[in-house]
Amino acid sequence: MLNFEEELQKFHPSVELDQQEESLYAQDTTDLADVLVGLIRDARIEGEEAAAAAASVEE
Repeated sequence: MLNFEEELQKFHPSVELDQQEESLYAQDTTDLADVLVGLIRDARIEGEEAAAAAASVEE
């Protein structure tokens, strides 16, 4: 039978896992929300440019 208290005392986190965790947190990752905000911003800018071009043609 396992003695959980004894096993917990033996536990030591892996150095490799700590290094991997640090490298993952150090990266600047873009999530889906950031991608969507960028797409909406680009679409809005393109729409404003198209509206401005159409207004200049009408004049």
